[in-house]
Amino acid sequence: MDLIFVRHAEPVRIDSAESGGRPVDPPLTQLGVAQADLLADWLAHERIDAVLSSPQRRARETAAPIARAHGLDIEISPGIVEYDVQADHYIPVDELKARRDPQWFAMIEGRWTDFGGASPEDFRNRIARSVDAIIERFAGQRVVAVCHGGVINVAIAMILGIDRLLWFDPHYTSVSRIVASRDGVRSVVTLNERAHLEAQRRPRR
Repeated sequence: MDLIFVRHAEPVRIDSAESGGRPVDPPLTQLGVAQADLLADWLAHERIDAVLSSPQRRARETAAPIARAHGLDIEISPGIVEYDVQADHYIPVDELKARRDPQWFAMIEGRWTDFGGASPEDFRNRIARSVDAIIERFAGQRVVAVCHGGVINVAIAMILGIDRLLWFDPHYTSVSRIVASRDGVRSVVTLNERAHLEAQRRPRR
């Protein structure tokens, strides 16, 4: 089967002061909505048999135009929710990295429980179970799974034999494809595709 991982589009930034310490579930920004529409147009020519989504709002709103373009309903898949689903903020990773925020170092070092995230071992096990279940259930089909950067990092790392948890930076609405054969072999086909965004840039003179 073909499994197409999609990272959600750009969501609204929410810090802890705004959330009052409660878990946040931000919607997409205007740019994020445009990114999701571009991706849906890009994938419209492909046969898609099912559209799965993390329960988080940014994933559901990214999945909606893809599902609509193919006349499908979105199926919520709790197993592909992000490791920090209970976090009281959403700060873009680029911002954390640029200001050398302590959370950035905690993220890349796997100290996710420092900011309310799941343990790396629990998260990896959950993603492994969830991906196995998707592959078994949708044998011979092409499925889009709209989820999160951490989910995609871990799912693909397990195929490539990479021990590092967060080893690449999936772009908003990027596409990463894997294939799973009936005899259990899994391969990475593409990583971090974003031609649907680049195609909208003006050509250089």
